[in-house]
Amino acid sequence: MTTLTTAPLAPLLLRLFEEAAAATSPAISELSSDERMRLISSKTEYLDLYGRLKDLWLPVSREAGTMLYMLARSCRAQTIIEFGTSFGISTLHLAAALRDNGGGRLITSEFEPSKVRRARENLTAGGLIDLVEIREGDALHTLGTDLPDTIDLLFLDGAKALYRDILELVEDRLRPGALIVADNADVSPDYLARVRTPAAGYLSVPFEEDIELSTRV
Repeated sequence: MTTLTTAPLAPLLLRLFEEAAAATSPAISELSSDERMRLISSKTEYLDLYGRLKDLWLPVSREAGTMLYMLARSCRAQTIIEFGTSFGISTLHLAAALRDNGGGRLITSEFEPSKVRRARENLTAGGLIDLVEIREGDALHTLGTDLPDTIDLLFLDGAKALYRDILELVEDRLRPGALIVADNADVSPDYLARVRTPAAGYLSVPFEEDIELSTRV
């Protein structure tokens, strides 16, 4: 038995995934696919894009959530950084791993206030809020100070154009063997160029569709 597969977390996640699947956002239909990709790739307009999408959950898949839990357990993570909290589904999986690892600290960043409030509610309902610090604001600022000396796992699932910037912001604290998981990494070519260059200090492979799994060597 694990925290992930028992109450209160298991039934909570079941409900949250169902809510996420049913969520809609009128704002997304107003954008053409080309405009959406342009905004996703922009380093200056990402706040506008994700502000428009505040009603969408944008969660990891059920399989990806389970994978995050497994990776955090397997590396015995005690310190985790997450870029992009949204409504907290991935955060719940990572915090569950910390609980089953014996405790730790998860710092996650989200700029949309309504999502921060809901994520806190979900983490409280899941009995995991004591392990998580949610920092509200632009992650380029919130993750720029007061981080743990060593980081065991970094999960990137916020504005795709910032993946490389966030990695470089925290990488001097990544311990040897630390894991970096990037969702939707296929739309962040500069990030992929960084982690797929051995001289940069990483080994990296595409994993589970558009997830990139890397380790700090």
